[in-house]
Amino acid sequence: CVHTENCFVPTSEIIAVEETDLNKKQRNTGKWQKMAKPHAFTVYYVKKARNHRWRCRDVTFWCVDEHLCNQWTQALKELLEMQKCRPKQLLVYINPYGGKRQGKRIYEQKVAPLFSLASISTDVVITEHANHAKDSLLEVNINKYDGVVCVGGDGTFSEVMHGLIGRMQKDSGIDQNNPKAPLVQCNIRIGIIPAGSTDCICYSTVGISDPVTSALHIIVGDCQPLDVSSVHHNNTFLKYSVSLLGYGFYGDILKDSEKKRWMGPMRYDYSGLKTFLSHHYYEGTISFQPAKHTLGSPRDKDSCRTGCYICKESEQQLAEQHKKCGLKREEDEEEWKVIKGKFLAINAVNMSCACPRSPKGLSPAAHLADGSADLILVRKCSRFDFLRYLVRHTNQDDQFDFSFVDVYRVKSFQFTSKLSEDNESNVTDIGKKRFGQFCRDHPACCCNIANSTWNCDGETLDSSAIEVRVHCQLMKLFARGIEENCKDEAAYSQSSIEQLL
Repeated sequence: CVHTENCFVPTSEIIAVEETDLNKKQRNTGKWQKMAKPHAFTVYYVKKARNHRWRCRDVTFWCVDEHLCNQWTQALKELLEMQKCRPKQLLVYINPYGGKRQGKRIYEQKVAPLFSLASISTDVVITEHANHAKDSLLEVNINKYDGVVCVGGDGTFSEVMHGLIGRMQKDSGIDQNNPKAPLVQCNIRIGIIPAGSTDCICYSTVGISDPVTSALHIIVGDCQPLDVSSVHHNNTFLKYSVSLLGYGFYGDILKDSEKKRWMGPMRYDYSGLKTFLSHHYYEGTISFQPAKHTLGSPRDKDSCRTGCYICKESEQQLAEQHKKCGLKREEDEEEWKVIKGKFLAINAVNMSCACPRSPKGLSPAAHLADGSADLILVRKCSRFDFLRYLVRHTNQDDQFDFSFVDVYRVKSFQFTSKLSEDNESNVTDIGKKRFGQFCRDHPACCCNIANSTWNCDGETLDSSAIEVRVHCQLMKLFARGIEENCKDEAAYSQSSIEQLL
């Protein structure tokens, strides 16, 4: 066989192999002209470009011997069949209203042809209203699918995630309202085709918000475990979070922007400036359990990357702890650290929360699957100091290197605001002992804002008293984490087409 270019591709990144019908025009060009009746097959594969972008490329192999050509085609197809991690049947939810309302077009033009090429069958549902996907997942026969794909923004992903996790707990008889309940892991992977305004979750787990790249990660069957935080109030389940839980600055931005949806994505810039100028701070108490099982720390600059050893080792240590003393006993015995103060922002992140505007994110060294969240406390400071802190999210400087910023790696935490009512303050029995009543002190402002709002992955939570617990690797994505940038992207493993030939 002869091929047109020198290309090394592991079988795990071959998308499809097809017999190729050479027309007369093709036969009359170049070397093919010398062959009387050439037979050919085409290999479609992943081509890695800059900035974590993937593309589908193809190379055609041809020869005179039809039997030899068929042998190669069959051998390569059998190799692809051996890739058991690849999905064959997918359930797809498309949000036609999210972001710039391009979800349906993006899927039909960029994604569906690739799924078809890879012989993936799909059942497509166009969502018609809020919680359509979530409600559907509670009833659908989920066992017939190898994965669920959401086409939309972070909100669409959140809806699918809530539906899947809720379904798993329902089928297992787990009460989601019990904050101490050990949740059942979701083995059905979720794929994200970005078509929203920010696509933070996709960017933080793949390295780019690009529909074709995400589709190819789904096709090759990548798997990235993901921590999920549960949020409760007074033994009532509120939400799950995988990226940001923000009170104060980010909560206020979201609350203000919700009133200005008519502005489109520009509303976030407007609300951000308005919130920064208002400079509200909120008084309250944070109580948390340090994540002693993790190998890393928020300031070690050790970023989470493909095959992250910190995530693997931390998950093993956490599992051993639970095996030794049990989840409930361990939580009762471990010390809680308590911090009272006046805060401009309280952020808890399960991932870096990187996006194009902030390539490092809110916590650059946060890990996707180590069973912890990074708790960032920004205390009351001047507007100028707060601006310095915000600017560092866009450059390479250490954003935690300020006297008014504290960061902790935690596995659970509780918060109550100073102006919470008595029944809101008492999150748990532990909380009753810890939390008192506090008053907001804001002499520089005559406004009557009592509490902020929690921003939970882009959705508002009005309860200011919450209890949060991180569930290690509760779900899985069709992703592999962010790959290290390497100069020689063709330096792959032993199983390559070149070696096969």
